[in-house]
Amino acid sequence: MLAISRRSIAKTTTSTLRNASVWAAVAQGPPDPILGVTEAFKADNDSRKINLGVGAYRDDAGKPYVLPSVKKAEEIITSRMGDKEYLPITGGSDFTQLAAKLAYGADSLPLKENRIAVTQSISGTGALRIGGAFLARWYPHSKTIYLPTPSWGNHTPIFRDSGLEVKGYRYFDKATVGLDFKGLIEDLKNAPSKSIVLLHACAHNPTGIDPTPEQWKEISDVVKEKELFPFFDMAYQGFASGNTNRDAFALRHFVKEGHQVALAQSFAKNMGLYGERVGAFSLTASSPDERARVDSQLKIVIRPMYSNPPLHGARIAATILGEPTLYSQWETEVQGMADRIISMRERLFDTLTGLQTPGEWGHIKSQIGMFSFTGLNANQTKALAEKAHIYMTADGRISMAGLNAKNITYFAES
Repeated sequence: MLAISRRSIAKTTTSTLRNASVWAAVAQGPPDPILGVTEAFKADNDSRKINLGVGAYRDDAGKPYVLPSVKKAEEIITSRMGDKEYLPITGGSDFTQLAAKLAYGADSLPLKENRIAVTQSISGTGALRIGGAFLARWYPHSKTIYLPTPSWGNHTPIFRDSGLEVKGYRYFDKATVGLDFKGLIEDLKNAPSKSIVLLHACAHNPTGIDPTPEQWKEISDVVKEKELFPFFDMAYQGFASGNTNRDAFALRHFVKEGHQVALAQSFAKNMGLYGERVGAFSLTASSPDERARVDSQLKIVIRPMYSNPPLHGARIAATILGEPTLYSQWETEVQGMADRIISMRERLFDTLTGLQTPGEWGHIKSQIGMFSFTGLNANQTKALAEKAHIYMTADGRISMAGLNAKNITYFAES
């Protein structure tokens, strides 16, 4: 009897071990703070619901918008009957050179002198990841990057996973719902010499608060004095003010002042190519020879990541940037998207003040780009979701693109 019991226990134990998954100890991860908002919105059946969490442009009917210039570019691409071969590791040279020209400007000295190492990337996220990995491997002076507080939620995991230590510098002043410029300058001055500093080139995410041109000049002076390495994230060129040159002011000023820079670009917002994942990462070098060496190491970083980038989106962007008539049309469309966002800011401010909503709402108009920091706290945003079916991130950030003529009054009244 005892022998039978032992055999039964042994059999049960063996069966349990055989059926136990090797992933049994994997813990449930927290939902993404931004994508989780969209999931909650989709699960809500109320007809009044509003999604202000997603960072994608919507037209005045609340629908996704495909730019006419993008449609025209796709027609041109189809007519050319191109192949579907692999791109080089760093992408198509037609796209990368045009992307660099858009960012740095046609009169950029490093561009003219062939001193910019540039690679196509999987949108802005991929550009940041390539940059983080390259700096972790090759930047000789520091393995610490300073981010503005707050910054885009994905910046921290991107750079930590790249092997960099992440620290912060002051940026947002809760008391004024504006830029803490004094704190920003103090923190940059107190950062260890030759540290890496991330700068949002325009339309700071999540606050929508940008330094003025004069403040950018002072930031440049401090970065030069402390020998900090500037890494620009430019996800909204043209989308912020409606003018691609104006939105590139900070980057171009730094380059003009002699800084060597890193740059992450995205074409998700300004061309509406969200799902195409089109971006670029670039570094300025001291000579064409140094650029070639940097380029060779970028290839070594990229090859084990994803081998080479996707083709179609880059073809769209290159066609738009390379065809003068299409480029002019695209600039008009970018201006139109920016103008709609600006008009929503003005209308929201007017509605809130007209309703005598408690608080000071001037920051709604002074902020720029897709996002706005409302000043609402986590409890207030939770209450809005539960009672009014209005969804935004817990820190009070809203996407102005989610507002339109049909829902803006309901939002303001809520």
